[in-house]
Amino acid sequence: MKKARVLVVRFSAMGDVAMVASVLRELSAQHKQIELIMVSRPQFAAFFDGIPNLIFHPIFPDQQHKGPKGLWRLFNELKKYDIDYVADLHNNIRSRILTLFFKTAGYHLAILDKARHRKKELTKKRHKIFKPLRATVERYADVFRTLGFSLKLNHHLQREERPVPEDYHTSLTSETIKIGIAPFAQHPYKVWKLNHWDTIFKTFSASAYTFFIFGGGKQELETAAAWSARYPHVHNTIGQLGLTGELDLISHLDVMISMDSSGMHMASLVGTRCISIWGATHPYAGFLGYGQSTADCVQVEHPNRPSSIYGNKSCICNGVEAIELVTPEMVVDKIRSL
Repeated sequence: MKKARVLVVRFSAMGDVAMVASVLRELSAQHKQIELIMVSRPQFAAFFDGIPNLIFHPIFPDQQHKGPKGLWRLFNELKKYDIDYVADLHNNIRSRILTLFFKTAGYHLAILDKARHRKKELTKKRHKIFKPLRATVERYADVFRTLGFSLKLNHHLQREERPVPEDYHTSLTSETIKIGIAPFAQHPYKVWKLNHWDTIFKTFSASAYTFFIFGGGKQELETAAAWSARYPHVHNTIGQLGLTGELDLISHLDVMISMDSSGMHMASLVGTRCISIWGATHPYAGFLGYGQSTADCVQVEHPNRPSSIYGNKSCICNGVEAIELVTPEMVVDKIRSL
């Protein structure tokens, strides 16, 4: 008997794709009779390793899959999988064009409800409706429920057994508390002042704590390398491991500390607790990492927060950017409470 095949579409961003992987693991475990075809950018393939009955199909939106003609080419590639259902977990222009091809061809599909109106109400300056929105992972799950698949998310962290990266074996086996730091983000209003991390590194001794820096490009690499050179218990991992290796390393940490960014969602994927720092954005928007606790969100409530869903808009509170309401002492206290 042929298994039902579900095409799943989510192209970006990194954290959102990681959240999709958390949902698909639950879906696959609860419905062993289905096969999943995951379409995303090739650099995110590692998120889906180990999910049973899943095939990863890469999209190259700047090359052969660029524009409507490229998406038509992608459509014809995907048809060869003999798909039964289409789950659009992105609901952007590119994914809507692709799903339109499938709808016109008679496929059964469901599309993510992004609740744009509710998000506008949460972030507007006047008459803000400050109420928590439905978790994004539940919105993803709703798409599969619409397609007829029952799905119950447990919202618990599940530690994943992964190998120890060879170059980090000594530091991971030391008798210290091991903390990952993901201090960077795509948007500046999500980034805590970098000199605050110097306070953190100085506060916690090398005899008791080991820090690992994650995430970023060339500029972030320079910052992380400088920290690593300055503090013997701080290790730069940027550009060292690749996505699979980073997930391996995060799985062996005691805790991750992250902005509202992909570092938090990577921690969720491997079952590692994450302390998250919030400024212009807010957990009420539904993007808290899967299985993470609101008790581990470090933030200062203010009537202006949140100003943004994605962190691309400034949020001035008491004359400073919202994220700067979070003091180094607040993060120090949270670490000490571990």
